[in-house]
Amino acid sequence: MELQIIGQTLKLTEGDRTILSADSERPLIYVGHGKESVDMYRGNFKIEDYVEDKVPLKLTSAEEKDGITVLDFEGKISAAVAVKGECAEIKLENHDPTINRFWFRVAADKDEHIYGCGEQMSYFDLRGRHFPLWTSEPGVGRDKTTYVTWRSDVENKAGGDYYNTNYPEPTFVSSKRYYLHVDSTAYADFDFRYDEFHELQIWEVPASIRIEAAKDFEELLLKETAYFGRQPELPDWVYNGLIFGVQGGNERSFGLAEKIREKGVKLSGIWCQDWCGKRITSFGKRLQWDWHYHKEMYPDLPEKIAELHKKGIKFLGYVNPYLVNDGELFREGEEKGYFAKRHDGTTYLVDFGEFYCGAVDLTNPEAFEWFKGIIKKYSIDIGIDGWMADFGEYLPTDDIVLHSGKEAMVEHNHWPLLWAKCNYEAVSETGNLGKIVYFMRAGANGSQKYCTLLWAGDQSVDFSRHDGLCTVISAALGTGMMGCGISHSDIGGYTSLFGNIRTKEVFMRWAEMAAFTPVMRTHEGNRPDDCYQFYDDEDGILRMARLVDIYTMMAPYIKDAVRENHEKGMPVQRPLFLHYDEPRCYTEQFQYLLGRDVLVAPVYTAGQTEREVYLPDDEWIHLWTGQSYGHGVNVVEAELGDTPVFYRRTSKYRELFEGIRVKYGK
Repeated sequence: MELQIIGQTLKLTEGDRTILSADSERPLIYVGHGKESVDMYRGNFKIEDYVEDKVPLKLTSAEEKDGITVLDFEGKISAAVAVKGECAEIKLENHDPTINRFWFRVAADKDEHIYGCGEQMSYFDLRGRHFPLWTSEPGVGRDKTTYVTWRSDVENKAGGDYYNTNYPEPTFVSSKRYYLHVDSTAYADFDFRYDEFHELQIWEVPASIRIEAAKDFEELLLKETAYFGRQPELPDWVYNGLIFGVQGGNERSFGLAEKIREKGVKLSGIWCQDWCGKRITSFGKRLQWDWHYHKEMYPDLPEKIAELHKKGIKFLGYVNPYLVNDGELFREGEEKGYFAKRHDGTTYLVDFGEFYCGAVDLTNPEAFEWFKGIIKKYSIDIGIDGWMADFGEYLPTDDIVLHSGKEAMVEHNHWPLLWAKCNYEAVSETGNLGKIVYFMRAGANGSQKYCTLLWAGDQSVDFSRHDGLCTVISAALGTGMMGCGISHSDIGGYTSLFGNIRTKEVFMRWAEMAAFTPVMRTHEGNRPDDCYQFYDDEDGILRMARLVDIYTMMAPYIKDAVRENHEKGMPVQRPLFLHYDEPRCYTEQFQYLLGRDVLVAPVYTAGQTEREVYLPDDEWIHLWTGQSYGHGVNVVEAELGDTPVFYRRTSKYRELFEGIRVKYGK
């Protein structure tokens, strides 16, 4: 990488790739001042900004010393640029305390493609849009043209839009084979709408900007994940079958699990999110946020878990970093002063939808250790093998005081990292890394190495374009480019509102896709009684038994892909362009490579019996028929249960794939 400066002209290049380009007419940096308005309602944020000024800064001097080039921008901003090999680190310093808005422009090509910014559900290629980066509820519907979104907006301010996400990150990957990371947790907005530049807006002067390039994407991901850290490997038990999501207490939960197991559904685990008790709200069935087992619903749970272990089945629960104000643990935390406070010294109670909770102040080391101890004592010590580590997005920004002394506008996007680290340390300090798995929806800068498994959040129970089945494909591909390459989703989706209920077709299409992902896990949803449940349907149970068996047969291959994610940062679900440099591969977001050798094209719309599939330049074998296919667009059969899947003829796993076809093919 080379930095060239002549007068006010600056260029940062890597070979024939221009990454930064600025001169007197095209400034690199703008600064200004703004006044934001932030309104939170149950994790949904309305954020507006009044920008009082936006001023371009000229490069007024450049001085090189000890291999570092120090740039001065009119005495307001200084930038120390260190270039080493294919990496440039730009350390920034703000010399004007009135500046609270910062814009940085990156050179763009018209035909460039952009990926990342955390987990983006609606679009994998971010080019042509801007993306506000703020952790929040992602919204219900996420499409202002739909009835569900409209109702969600009117009743709960919760409709969302294409950019709302649980996991924002000020990092992107360019098709020019570099990544750029902004070291800041402040609100940001990355704008990729312009032909000649990308404009990155941050509501502070960030500590630094890192740019690193590589000769190909495999090397780039190796470098990027070395910087952020890599996810641990999944426990071996995960691959033994389905993680069965069920609730309702001992009799119902374990009874249904035994029913489907007797009918041939292999189980790796039983996930009872209501292990802590339940709470009924207008939204549906919620939980009692007091993180110990509920002795009326799940009497003698530790003994029941021990019995499951003897059968080779694990038990999973649920936890999040908030405590309901009518619970036992809340009273303990209140006495110790471990919750975030208002300015008047009282505990800040957060509205979670008809109940209120204290937010454990994770910036307080004592509170952090206390809550970590809760996870150890009430989950790990009774034998729980995993849990949904939910939420992390609800830190309010108004009238709140944190132990760190930092403003909530800066800590808000930092919160998911603290939450991930709390779970990670609870597991690692008890010697359970590689044995326990927890899955998270929220993410942040650097949370990759603390996240044993990502989950795509609360999709609607449908095929909708911006909140249905297809969005989890985009989510997995995007987070894979961020170094979070082990992901999965609620089979069948979660959110059922305003007459939108889960059908058998939605559930089964989701399940057949999930068989070709790292983890298969079901969820009954927020309104289980309204939605299709496969355990109430004999045909549904048989179909699930087949799909879960296919998943277990794929286990050696998936396990190797998970190991590659851990060792090299190559995601399990991969965009086609990681291995095929073809124009369509850079824009395809509804197909993916599972590892190196398998291509999956899920059916993501209703009523389909065939699917158009783009196959990159290789020799492909259709998993279900054994028919050979070549490069280009092909239309293939896609009956319910047989999502289009292909493998490379030269794969060393060919015998494994042929075994699946012999047992379950046509």
